[in-house]
Amino acid sequence: MCSHSGCQIAVSPDTKYFAVNWLGVEVTKATLGIIGMGNIGYKVAQRARAFNMRILYRNRNRRRKEEEEAVGAHYCEKMEDLLQQSDFVMLVVNLTPETHKLIGKKELGLMKPTATLINISRGAVIDQDALVEALQNKVIRAAALDVTYPEPLPRDHPLLKLNNIIITPHIGTATVQAIRMMAEEAIANILAVLNGQPIPSEVFPK
Repeated sequence: MCSHSGCQIAVSPDTKYFAVNWLGVEVTKATLGIIGMGNIGYKVAQRARAFNMRILYRNRNRRRKEEEEAVGAHYCEKMEDLLQQSDFVMLVVNLTPETHKLIGKKELGLMKPTATLINISRGAVIDQDALVEALQNKVIRAAALDVTYPEPLPRDHPLLKLNNIIITPHIGTATVQAIRMMAEEAIANILAVLNGQPIPSEVFPK
């Protein structure tokens, strides 16, 4: 949250000096808990590895040993263990009946009071009412959401009034290159179906 607030201070017309005690949270050597270690979750782990982060993960299926070792990731049998140990918890799961409100009051209560919750999956994976309460009562330090439910949030939603949260408008793939690659992938899948060939990016493989 430091960079977000710091930006506001840097550009504010009321700023006369920068405080020397404006401190953020160190990412290097911190523990990152990734819930959902699919393709995207694994790419997050690869990037976190570059920061010497300790990586924990929870997934429906455990990754192969060589994949874990390549990024230094440790599998958690229980999500509770991941939540209790992580400085940053990142949600990278599909929205299914099983993951709907996966993170609620109980899960937030298991997290460190110094932890940050990051959601780049779908808004409904988090119980937003429970998140509001947790942020207000400092149950966790902060949250960063690229997704909410609904999108956008109603302008009077309590999440928009908190100073320990960053909300972005679902822009995780909002680059020219990413959109072009997604379009090309969609076309490749369409052509495969029309030609009776295996679908390269089948969402739910048979």
